[in-house]
Amino acid sequence: MTNPRDPETRRLPRPGGPDAPTERIRRPPLPPRPSLPRTSPPPTAPASGDNRGGRGFFTRRTSTLLAVIAVAALAGGLAGAELYARHRADAVLVGIAECVVEDGTTISYGVNPPFLWQHITGRYTNISVRTAGDRVQSADGMTADVTLEDVRLSGSGDSKGAIGALDATLTWTAAGIKDTVAANLPGVGALVTDVTTDPSAGTLEMAAGSASVIAKPVVVKGNLNVEVLDVTGPFPKDAVQSALDDLTRKLNDNYPLGIRADSVEVTDAAVVGSFSSRDASIPDGESDPCFARL
Repeated sequence: MTNPRDPETRRLPRPGGPDAPTERIRRPPLPPRPSLPRTSPPPTAPASGDNRGGRGFFTRRTSTLLAVIAVAALAGGLAGAELYARHRADAVLVGIAECVVEDGTTISYGVNPPFLWQHITGRYTNISVRTAGDRVQSADGMTADVTLEDVRLSGSGDSKGAIGALDATLTWTAAGIKDTVAANLPGVGALVTDVTTDPSAGTLEMAAGSASVIAKPVVVKGNLNVEVLDVTGPFPKDAVQSALDDLTRKLNDNYPLGIRADSVEVTDAAVVGSFSSRDASIPDGESDPCFARL
């Protein structure tokens, strides 16, 4: 039923009549969107010194690293070989030196060329030997400082090589002289109670109770001798001289490698002798058992 208060809805007539086609309202076109300038990524610069880019750079870095590793490994190997060669040489040369001097020794080597090369070639430029100072063979209280140059190990016949130059300084303390005289001069030596030195006169004084002997160390034809100057007490001078000659002859005859005395000096507390040898032949183990290990 129709509400009388509501006006009737009227449909407006379509223009052109009821059968006219429906007109589509077109949306106005949008304004054109402003175009932005296109940018391209910057070109990748090639690695310095290599036009092949990253791959070439990696290859170069790898090659350098491998080269460094190889050099480090070679250096480490050479250092290890150097230490091993020194250890081997020490074991042999220390044994020989201690056998010859009958005392402890320390040995050092020249560094030019490297010791490994010297060890391989068997030619040593410089070897230094220092003894502990307890004794040198029968001489108590003696220290030896020895330098050997141009040592060539090339065995032939009854020789194991040669030493171009050997220079030694032997320092014999006054206390060591007293002990040596006491041990090597039966009867008379036991009576010696003290030995003192006089550097200004270059002499030794050996005291034996109320008796005393004044003697002068001298070099005679490459031998270190002790010349008796004065004797006080009951001992004949000739008997004392003969006893000291026997002692020094024993010492001189036992020096190896043709070592001969060059000079001698008396200091405040010792007798210091300079010894040398040139172009010395190194004996084999048969003529001198101390060199058997060489």
